[in-house]
Amino acid sequence: MSKQIALVSMSCLFLMLAGMMPAASTGMMSASAVYAQEEPATATATPATPAEPPADAPADTPAADLGVGYAFDNGMLLMFAFLVLFMQCGFAMVEAGFNSSKNTVNILAKNLMDFCVGGLLFYAIGFGIMYNGSYSEPVVKPTDYFGFGGFGIYEQGATRTFAAQADFLFQCAFAATAATIVSGAVAGRMTFKAYLIYTIFISAVVYPISGYWKWGYGFLHDMGFYDFAGSGVVHMVGGFAGLAGAICLGPRLGRFSSTGKSQAMPAHNMSLAALGVFILWFGWYGFNPGSVLAFQGTAKIDLVSMVAVNTTLAACAGGLGGMLLAWVIFGKPDFAMALNGVLAGLVGITANADGVDNMEAIIIGAVAGLLVVIATIALDKMKIDDPVGAFPVHGVCGMWALIAIPIFCDYGSAEVTLADGTTKDVIFGTWPAQLTGLAVLAVWAFVTMFILFMILKVVGILRVTPEEEEQGLDISEHGMHAYIH
Repeated sequence: MSKQIALVSMSCLFLMLAGMMPAASTGMMSASAVYAQEEPATATATPATPAEPPADAPADTPAADLGVGYAFDNGMLLMFAFLVLFMQCGFAMVEAGFNSSKNTVNILAKNLMDFCVGGLLFYAIGFGIMYNGSYSEPVVKPTDYFGFGGFGIYEQGATRTFAAQADFLFQCAFAATAATIVSGAVAGRMTFKAYLIYTIFISAVVYPISGYWKWGYGFLHDMGFYDFAGSGVVHMVGGFAGLAGAICLGPRLGRFSSTGKSQAMPAHNMSLAALGVFILWFGWYGFNPGSVLAFQGTAKIDLVSMVAVNTTLAACAGGLGGMLLAWVIFGKPDFAMALNGVLAGLVGITANADGVDNMEAIIIGAVAGLLVVIATIALDKMKIDDPVGAFPVHGVCGMWALIAIPIFCDYGSAEVTLADGTTKDVIFGTWPAQLTGLAVLAVWAFVTMFILFMILKVVGILRVTPEEEEQGLDISEHGMHAYIH
């Protein structure tokens, strides 16, 4: 049965990719509008008119040289995309280190495959959903809630800010981050095939649709919701999807006693977990500074520098805050809480790194570090088993990041274009907009993924058997050991 499911899934995937190729090569021309992670001052993109080639120009005429500035911006964007992609390694190390050694291969395989499968599906249809306006010339926003521009990557206009291929790679790296967050929350008991099915849905549908609502200029953007680099759009979506998975699966065997008392299941390799956190911290310099999406000129490079420093300070404050609170509560400076405190600080600053000063970044990071400890304890009390703290880090601190915006930031107003073509001035980052965006993203991610996981549970393919769980998923799912003792 498992082999049949795998063969059908792979066949459907490759047929989808093969079937969409003509559409990708002959589809509508893209406008040169730049879909910044967050640029309210230029929220309404103005499409450029591609230059018409001479009638006698050969078909293979080289593209016009757009200058050093174009090369610099795209080179920087690619570099930042590579940093974000490197975060996959960080997630794999953190999750593997925090879990039992008998599940290491399974965790590494999930982190590899959610990018392999998710990357192909985001290329096939996800990108066309999330940035559907880029597939028409001029830019057209079909509705406030959903649209599909075309298969593959849009064709770029003659005059543009970013190369379409570079634009895709950067956005694909963010989609991979949202998908892989769930891996840690469901570690040790989800079947590999169920995880692949989940990856298909979040990469092709769930993340692109909610991403469109903000970064594709959908209804959340139009009401003034602000999320600079994805505390809500990326981290909250992944965090709440992980919470849904953890609830549907139930706790790992032995995680709670027969009387309901919490029983610790120690990490098998804290060195690996620490290495993963340092890699994620390093990769975050692609996540946040890269989301400025413009790198020429004094003002822009000053902003990139400020975002990078704010990211650093928030991470430092989060790590220190998490460790100190854990020290007070548990009587020891808990290293795992310090590691998650660093990640909490990074998530907490991601939505607002461009709108706060250094001291405010420290406050935001410190609060996030405290919240991750409190949320971890709360999940434990509710008997929800999240082996790596994915929901406390990404879900809870993602919410804090969005709430911190009306407290600390003043992004002003900008003119936005609605789906009917009319325009209006919108103030970004207000309490109503932020709370609405927070609620919408949380409900969307949790409900859609809860439904999917419950369907998989009813079908009988969500969780491994108790015998397989005791044996370890490395052997039961993959037939190999991570370590030779």
